[in-house]
Amino acid sequence: MKLRDKKVFKATLAGTMTAAILTASAVTAQPQDRADAASPQTQNVILFVGDGMGAAQRDAIRLATVGEKGNLAMDAMPYVGLIHTSSTVPVTDSAASATAYASGVKTYNGAIGMDANKKSVKTIMEYAKDKGKSTGVVTTSQVTDATGAAFGAHVEDRSKQSDIALQYLTKSKIDVILGGGEDFWYPAGNPGKFQDEPAEDPSEKSKGTQGNLIDKAKSLGYSYVSNKADLQKAKGGKLLGLFSNEEMFQQKPEGEGDIYNPIVSLPEMTKKAIDTLSANKKGFFLMVEEEGTDEFAHQNNAKMTIKAGQQLDQAVQVAKDFAKKHPETLVLVLADHETGGFSIEEANAEDESGDGISKEDGPFQIVGSDHNFVVDWTTSGHTAVDVPITAMGRNAQLFTGIYENTEVFTKLKQALGIKGK
Repeated sequence: MKLRDKKVFKATLAGTMTAAILTASAVTAQPQDRADAASPQTQNVILFVGDGMGAAQRDAIRLATVGEKGNLAMDAMPYVGLIHTSSTVPVTDSAASATAYASGVKTYNGAIGMDANKKSVKTIMEYAKDKGKSTGVVTTSQVTDATGAAFGAHVEDRSKQSDIALQYLTKSKIDVILGGGEDFWYPAGNPGKFQDEPAEDPSEKSKGTQGNLIDKAKSLGYSYVSNKADLQKAKGGKLLGLFSNEEMFQQKPEGEGDIYNPIVSLPEMTKKAIDTLSANKKGFFLMVEEEGTDEFAHQNNAKMTIKAGQQLDQAVQVAKDFAKKHPETLVLVLADHETGGFSIEEANAEDESGDGISKEDGPFQIVGSDHNFVVDWTTSGHTAVDVPITAMGRNAQLFTGIYENTEVFTKLKQALGIKGK
């Protein structure tokens, strides 16, 4: 990179950071009475979780998708905030973080819908059900993985995914369930729609511990689908779609079988979920997760992290299109935590600061520019940095400021007009 290009690139990043700081300052300075004025009630909530997606990931997705002057769908929202992500320890996992969002308590890593004393805590989706609303979980991970699970189940250990699946059907009674993880719905020896030990990952095979939960779902009135064509044709208010053995991608090291190509995309699943849930005149609560932004970051794989983030952004646009026609809808985009210690740097051979898994990734082209950037990493695990939240729609103003992850639950209750504990 020429000296002039380096100066331009650094100025661009500095401008981006300054704008972000000014935006955060502006939203936190809003009058308290405005932030507290939640009226009238929100009818529909669509909550997006970019697992592991910190501010730098969002910037990289933006630069690689719409360029320095463009806006992602997830960023083109009028309200912005910052969330502290700790669990009962400084660095959270997805289970404890999602439990904080869904139930408003700090808990231990690995807990699903349980407080730190392993006592069950009511979820925002369960409150929504009490108000007659429909509920849904959409994810590119297993539908019973940590993030979705915390909105619809109560177990002491996130690994009990078949228990979680059974609770979805018989306890929280989630109406729409779309994503991966068929292996936990069939007992060992019954491969279901997806073969055991597939070539792309021989470790994947049916391992359910609660019997044949697909048959259970059908007996309870769910339509079951396992491919795109059947998903598009499915009708009715209760829908279960499982589209892979486990995650809907392969999170292997770069160039070693890493694949992000779900047989049904996140935007497609999101649209179907909204179309199905919105038939309920009392409204709905939908949680949509992109898991690839976390899993690929664990592999320090920036290319696939960005690709997964682009799919998340397309799904957000689907929700925004719905919200524009239905102004009683609230759309939120946040993360459970940051993964990888992700940073954006100039392409500079003299500045390489890692090797092996943590070697710099790139360069990546900045759309609409002659410039590019590289991604550097500090860890293959989670970090404790704050994560951004963006919001639009009915009562979105509640989500400005800087606050604990547990406050997301409190603000959601306020937006939905839910009183008491």
